[in-house]
Amino acid sequence: MKTTLKHLLTELSIIALLCPMANAQTDADIARQIAPTGTLRAVINLGNPILARQDTSTGAPVGVSVDLAQALASKFKLPLTLIPVTSAAKSVEVVTQGMADIGFFAIDPVRGQGITYTPAYVLIEGSYLVKQASPLTDNAQVDQAKHRVVVGQGSAYDLFLSRELKAAQLVRAPTSPQVVPFFMNGAYDVAAGVKQQLESDVKNIQGLRLLPGRFMVIEQAMGQPKNSDPMAHAALTRFISDMKSNGFIHESLHRHHIEGAIVAP
Repeated sequence: MKTTLKHLLTELSIIALLCPMANAQTDADIARQIAPTGTLRAVINLGNPILARQDTSTGAPVGVSVDLAQALASKFKLPLTLIPVTSAAKSVEVVTQGMADIGFFAIDPVRGQGITYTPAYVLIEGSYLVKQASPLTDNAQVDQAKHRVVVGQGSAYDLFLSRELKAAQLVRAPTSPQVVPFFMNGAYDVAAGVKQQLESDVKNIQGLRLLPGRFMVIEQAMGQPKNSDPMAHAALTRFISDMKSNGFIHESLHRHHIEGAIVAP
């Protein structure tokens, strides 16, 4: 029996080597599972400047999430349609309602109710921003009943702080890029968001400073609808692993001049 099984496994291995069309057909099957319409539809959140932004000269979305969507489409020989949105909440809505095949999200258990994630590909820090005259000097001082904390509605920070803050009041700006303008125009105590975005705001707007350190680390992943085929999810997981190990994501972050975000282990 052992000999027969060994011979059978050997024959199957030979068949696999001699039949490259079998592997090609598998890729075609996976492509159909990832993009049932025949076109890869990728939602791109322009509200997170670490992942994507609008090119000032062309108006087209650019960034690491766009690069990954293009690479995935190329790998499986699929035409690509980008669906730009301005908030994480809208990005989640587009994918969970089946209007897109993939998106790029911060891993969060609330979103996970309708989205299946790959492992993280990028880690991003979340920080607090205050006005220069604020008495706050440490992240641990934020969670007090007298404090009002501005976050982007539906963002990773909104979801995280909704669970973690026990006393402070959350105030939601329409999108993450609007957090600091919203914060500046009201009687608020703290703004929360992507560290790199807040650092840029400190440089451009007088009278602001960041609290030292971070209040969270955000794991950014590729996601697809919860009811996606397991074969498609396994393929996306392998794809993200390859893009991390072959240097693609590191190079993309460098090319788009993204500082502070690192490739996830």
